[in-house]
Formats: sequence, structure tokens, C-alpha cells
Amino acid sequence: MTAEVEMSEAEWRERLSPAQYEVLRRSATEPAWSGDYLHVDGDGVFSCAGCGAKLFTSDSKFDSGSGWPSFDRAMAEGAIIETSDDSLLMRRTEITCAKCGSHLGHVFADGPTETGQRYCVNSLALNFDAKEDTGG
Repeated sequence: MTAEVEMSEAEWRERLSPAQYEVLRRSATEPAWSGDYLHVDGDGVFSCAGCGAKLFTSDSKFDSGSGWPSFDRAMAEGAIIETSDDSLLMRRTEITCAKCGSHLGHVFADGPTETGQRYCVNSLALNFDAKEDTGG
């Protein structure tokens, strides 16, 4: 699948902070408990920091105790692509933005809600728009 938003590496580096570039374009992980969106008050929408695609709503966010923002479902089907990730000598499922292909984090099947999912996302991969219509 080809991403809708395609940019050169130079364009990505210009658009993103160095830390965001490492997470979004090189699949790095920010340190646990360090992200701006670990704790968020209020309603709104979390979007991809790379391209602005809407990914999660605040009503799908929960405190997983993992040190990263966690969500139990994507805002819309097709917003996130899941692929197998066998790095670090373990099997995980990587999640990327369907619109621009940026690395967001990983999804695990140990979530506490009826979805059973825990989308564990780097804060650096997100922007938060408070009080935006969540579609619900």
C-alpha cells in the first residue's frame, strides 16, 4: 500500500522536530513517561504529527500504566495500518498512519475494554486538538 502523503527525507526533516523524525520516520520509541499526551484532560481528537490525519478520540484513551498514551480503538477503520514487527527479538504489531506511513507505536491484545486492544502510541507521533468534533 502506498501512502497518500509522500515526501523526501529532507522534506520530512524540515517538517518534523529531530525527535519526531526519529519516531515517525525511523520507528524510534520515546522514553516511557516522557510524552506530552500521556495525560490529557478534555475532549478532542488526536491526529498524526506527520500529516494531520485524525487517528484517535479522547473517549478511546485510557491509562494503561505503560508510560505511553494508550487507546482502545482507532477513530475510523482504515486510519491505521497494522504490520508484523519482529524486531527486538519479539513479535509485535506495529501501527503506522495510513495517510503518510509514519510510525505511531504498537498495538497489543491486552486492552481493558470490550475491544481488547491497547494502541500504545508515542506522544511525539501525535497532535491533540481539544474540543474538536469526535464524531460520536
